[in-house]
Formats: sequence, structure tokens, C-alpha cells
Amino acid sequence: MKTVICIFEDEEYSNLLPITYLRPSYDLRCGILTLREKIISRLPNRKFIFHCRKYLSNVLSERYLKTTINNFDFESILFINGRILIDNYFINRCKKLKDNSALINSDGVFVAVNLTSSEIKNLVNISDEFLLFNKLTNLVKIETQAKLVNYTWDLVNFNGEEIVKDFDLFAKRISKSDLNKYHSVEVKNMNNIYIDKSTVVDPFVYLDATDGPIFIGSNVHIMSHSAIQGPAFIGDNSIIKTHTSIYHSTSIGEVCKVGGEIENSIIHSHANKQHDGFLGHSYLSSWVNLGASTNNSDLKNNYRNISVLLNGKTVDTKSQFVGLIMGDHSKTAINTMFNTGSVVGVSSNVFGSGFPPKYIPSFSWGGSDSLVTYDFNKALQVAKLVINRRNMNLSDAETELLGKVFELTIPERT
Repeated sequence: MKTVICIFEDEEYSNLLPITYLRPSYDLRCGILTLREKIISRLPNRKFIFHCRKYLSNVLSERYLKTTINNFDFESILFINGRILIDNYFINRCKKLKDNSALINSDGVFVAVNLTSSEIKNLVNISDEFLLFNKLTNLVKIETQAKLVNYTWDLVNFNGEEIVKDFDLFAKRISKSDLNKYHSVEVKNMNNIYIDKSTVVDPFVYLDATDGPIFIGSNVHIMSHSAIQGPAFIGDNSIIKTHTSIYHSTSIGEVCKVGGEIENSIIHSHANKQHDGFLGHSYLSSWVNLGASTNNSDLKNNYRNISVLLNGKTVDTKSQFVGLIMGDHSKTAINTMFNTGSVVGVSSNVFGSGFPPKYIPSFSWGGSDSLVTYDFNKALQVAKLVINRRNMNLSDAETELLGKVFELTIPERT
């Protein structure tokens, strides 16, 4: 297998909006790790480069200082689709992939492409946003099985099994947890639980790993009378409030505060849902804050499949359970209610009685009564304040990116 690997984005990132407005598709979380981290963890001792949409490149260059972004000046590169949920089968197929050959799935999507420098030069055009592998006339295409993330609800639906896979990956690298040091903590299936030694678990916490592993990172605080049912992941520096119920297939990213009832959901990182209220089959992006008693429905009363409005079209999710999808920096007021399959864009404020629209564009202000545009400068000021509270700063590149997303989403608000 090539020593240089490029994790790339394709046009299908748009089916993962709004949670891909501020990040490439491979930086989404599913399980313990992001899609990018899964690839890197399973392919050690390689040089990685990243491809992304051009308007994300400055932020990624800032975020990954030692990584080449959108530069392909190498003798040979193995390109891997960043939407893949990588496994050993796929890795073995890549190892056998000859020069100037590609693995495609049954839908014709490129999942891995092995190119030499001559073909890389034919591929890369400065005017192209994406890598158009189809224009390579000498490319040999081989059909293979590959699990790709096509929609946000795929991340949620695959989350439980991905926690298990990621836990198994970490199991070889981590020492066994000493759960005896936690007094009055009820544990089921101790061998399927990892808790970092820096984490605090208060008395009367219940950890049940019967149906899947529980992985709790460093400097986490699990407050008294909380219950966690595996498979579950709690990221570094997060706080689980008293009486929180975290059910199966839930991932809580780094630096989050959570409370209430959470089931089969992903909270990306740096987000708050610290009050009572139900969150189910949902994906919350970073810097989200849910007000007290915010609830979402994830099951229709008629038990039929749930539809979601995506890129102006209604999409059948082919699933009975789909909750809330919320973009970065968005917030809700107390007692906010969301219907099944609701989508909230970036930097929106949702409030008011009754159910708001199932689709709320980015930079919107309001709820069921009306929606108006959230003034960009005011939204930016709030974003800076929120990030400053975490002893971080909103960089110039991130400010520019938020402005770009505001421009991109103007048609949604008109």
C-alpha cells in the first residue's frame, strides 16, 4: 500500500449539510472517533494529506498545522473517500489495488483510487472543487463492498456498532480500568468498560456494559445518580450532570455538558445539553446549546418512515427513528419542541411555543410564529463570546468561514 494517503471529500458532502458547513465530511464523528481518525488509526506509519472544499482550506490548514491540504505534488497517492467507515476488508482491498486503479461501490462511487504522478497531474485542476476521477480515461475500475456515510442519520444508525469497533481498536493500547477505586458505583460487565484514571465517577452511578462497551475519556466528571448503558462513549473533559440517563449507541464528544435523557445520539464536541429533556436519534454539532426542557421526537405516531427536507428536496430516510440534526453554533430556548426529522442550520436561534418548522435555515431567528434573518455581526459576536468561555478564540479563518456560510445560505432564507 502507498505511503502517501489522501483523505478526500466528494460532492456528496451536501447530503450531510448542515453539519458539514464548517468541516469536511471526514471530520464527522461516528462511534468514538471521527471518520478521519478511524482511517489514520487503522493505517499507521503513513503520510496523510487532506482534500477539502476550497473555502474550508484555511481553517483546515490552521487546524492541522503539520498536514498538507489540497496539494498533490507526490510521486504516487492512494486516495480514500472520507465518507467511508473503514474496516479490515477495505484495507485488504486497498493493499491489492494496482497503480492507476480504483475501487468503486455498486453505485459507482469512488471509494479508493491508487494513482501515479502522471495520472495525478491529469486529475488535479485548479478550477475544480472536487477530484473528478471519472475524467481519467486510463483508470481501471473494480467494484467492491464499502460502507459509506451518505446521510447524517447514517452516522446515528451506525453509531453503536462503530463504538464497538473503535473500542476494540483501543483495547490493545489501553490498560484495564481499576473500577474498584470508585465507591458505591454499580457496574455490569466490568471487562467491557474503560475509564481514564483522571476521570471522576461519583457514588451511585450505574454503568451497564452488558449490550456493548463503555469508553470514558480523561478528566470527565460523571455526577451522582447518572446511568450509562453501552455501547456509549464520553469524550475528554465532559461533564455528565446528576440524574442523566445515557442509553445505548450514544457518543458525547469532548468538552460537553449533558443532562436529561439521551438515546442513540451523537453530540460532536464543545456542546451543551445540560438540562432535563429528551434527545434521541440526533446529531448535534459543536457550540450548540439546548435550553432547559428542549425535547425532540424521533418516532412518528403512525410508525412510518420519517422524511427529512434536504437541499430543498424531501428525502425518505427509510428509518422509523430520526430525531434532530443541528448545525454548529445554534441554540434553543427553554421548552423548545422539535418534530421528527427536524433540521436546524448553522448559528440559528430557535424559540417560541409549538413546533417550529421541520427545516430552519442557517442564521435564522424565531420559531413557529415566524423566522427572520439573524444579523451576521450579532451572531458572530455571540460565537466569539461562547468560544471565549472555553478559553479559546475564534480565529480570523473561522470568522471568514462563518461569513462564507452566511453567504452560501442566503437563498435558504429568501
